[in-house]
Amino acid sequence: MGEDPSRAADPAGPDATPPPAGFPQGPRTGPGQGDAPWQRADGPAGPAPVPDPDSLWVTGGMLFAGILMLCQGAVAALEGIAALADGDVYGDVGEYLYRISLTGWGWIHLVLGVSVAVTGAALLKGAGWARVAGILFASLNLFAHFLFLPYAPLWSVIVIALDIFVIWALAAYRDPASATVPR
Repeated sequence: MGEDPSRAADPAGPDATPPPAGFPQGPRTGPGQGDAPWQRADGPAGPAPVPDPDSLWVTGGMLFAGILMLCQGAVAALEGIAALADGDVYGDVGEYLYRISLTGWGWIHLVLGVSVAVTGAALLKGAGWARVAGILFASLNLFAHFLFLPYAPLWSVIVIALDIFVIWALAAYRDPASATVPR
């Protein structure tokens, strides 16, 4: 009755066969099981793979970003013209921390839209300066549409998502001409 549980008999019995080779007993090794969980069991992880500049994902994303910027710029310029025309396209919204008149939004969208469209066209032509300018103008466009959410919520969310893709595509692209060969 008062037996120590740590001295209990092996449930497999004293005549149990040992485990086959290749199946050791005891703690298992693997991710999260060792002293250093960031190390792989089969050796060091090594450097991250270098993106292939000729990959269709990379070049296609760059091309798509240029087309998106051209289209988004044209639509943003039309948004600006609609706001400047003082029509009933955008209704009056309540009080917000950032109160900008529709005329102000019209000029913001018109100038930003033309800048985004010109940068998108330059991207499609392969201008070197257009990648950095594209990231800058896509970021500004994202910020402007975030502030424009009360006036056009669904459209602003769509533009914000597209701008995030454009920023990613422009930042991930590596020009094949400037790629250096590791020694």
